[in-house]
Amino acid sequence: MIRTVLSTACCLGALALASTAQAETLRDALAAAYANNPTLTAQRANVRVADENVPLAKAAGLPSVDGTVTYQENVLQGQPLPSGFFSDPDRQIIAQLALDVPLVQFGAVRNSIRAAEQRVMASRFGLRSTEAELFTAVVGAYMDVLRDEAVVRLNQRNLEVLEFTLEETRERKAAGNRGPTDVAQAEARVYLAQSQLANAQSQLVTSRETYIRLVGTPPAALDSPPPLPSMPQSAAAAVNKAYDNNPQLLAATAELRATEFDVESAVGQSRPQLSGIAGLNQFDFLDSLQTGTGPRNNQQGTTAFVGLRLSIPFFQGGRASATIRQAQARQSVAIEQKLEAERLLVADARSAFATWQYAEIVTRAAERGVQSNEVVVEGLRAETRAGFRPLLDRLNAEQELLNAEVTLVTARRDAYVAGFALLAAMGMAEARNLNLDSVVLYDPTIYYDETRNRIFQFGRDPAPQPASIDTRETPTQDAKVAPGDTPPVPDMSE
Repeated sequence: MIRTVLSTACCLGALALASTAQAETLRDALAAAYANNPTLTAQRANVRVADENVPLAKAAGLPSVDGTVTYQENVLQGQPLPSGFFSDPDRQIIAQLALDVPLVQFGAVRNSIRAAEQRVMASRFGLRSTEAELFTAVVGAYMDVLRDEAVVRLNQRNLEVLEFTLEETRERKAAGNRGPTDVAQAEARVYLAQSQLANAQSQLVTSRETYIRLVGTPPAALDSPPPLPSMPQSAAAAVNKAYDNNPQLLAATAELRATEFDVESAVGQSRPQLSGIAGLNQFDFLDSLQTGTGPRNNQQGTTAFVGLRLSIPFFQGGRASATIRQAQARQSVAIEQKLEAERLLVADARSAFATWQYAEIVTRAAERGVQSNEVVVEGLRAETRAGFRPLLDRLNAEQELLNAEVTLVTARRDAYVAGFALLAAMGMAEARNLNLDSVVLYDPTIYYDETRNRIFQFGRDPAPQPASIDTRETPTQDAKVAPGDTPPVPDMSE
């Protein structure tokens, strides 16, 4: 596992990273993104949104107490009977406190709670998927910076060689050993090298800015990444591993189970509902009731009642059956989405395995290509100095060497990123796999356990604040590279 190569030296306080701090290792970059990336912190908030659906579902099965206060002016009053027993008051105020206790709901609430709990699980799997996607993007950005820094160095070296060649050619022309065509050819290659260097520098700036977007801080002098863990021996092995661990498939499976409970809940809502009820009324006619009349001879009083309420949905205009059919249709959607997740899993695992495997082949071929081109360039340099070969042959060889070196650097980057993408497809590239310090890891169960049984009517959490950091104050990136050799990328077969 990657946990064998990523150390656990940093704690959460260090990983929060002040605006001046910079990541230097791949683990630092992953940890910084884990603490600061807004896509990931937003997904954590989405998990908390799903958590709240559980107490919302439970509320439908708990007692409810409602209070009302009514004041009314009777603008039209009926005439009292000849006996004078009844009389409408001019005005009245009534305060009522009502209690409703659900008793029998035929599984409507129970299955609604179960559906909400499954969607909590689906949201947690979605969080794991977001982590894997983010980490894959961070690895890609990290390797892009390393690659583009190396390409800039290669182009700088190539330009220096060609500028030296041009100066040498001009000197030989002045001595009568070269013609104007040789000088023009050398000048053309210098101009081409200048444009290639500018393109490489532009790409490096873009890669560094992408790194800032994902990680939150500018890249420093990045270290070589650690070797990846043992990879699967076949595409079938990768697919089997993915079936057990891929978070997208697990999320689709949880959503399917939730829709099954939705159907049962809809069926329960179409059945009779039995509740216990109680009420307390306080009335006041505000001295507007005629003395000795009405069933209540006092201007003020209190009444109370207890009882049972049976609600039988005889006819609701087709609402009950439509709700059931709608839930069944959503279950059909979830079934197909699970199948789509399985198809995507198979395709991603197989293609990631193939990409990694062929990237390894390209890397080995590129290494041999660089070695061969180095031999060719060395020989042509000697031959052109001796006048045995035209200068164009040497210039072509220099360009081919540059192309081979760029191909090698790119192949090493592609092989590493493809290997990490394969781990992600197999569900092995999440925070829990990277051996980040346990105090850093976000635990979605903490908020869930705090809120799932909370029944208080009033109260709210503090106003939300940004959990990630703003990158506006980070310095604008340039294409400067430190002198030195291209950092080697480990062979994934290690």
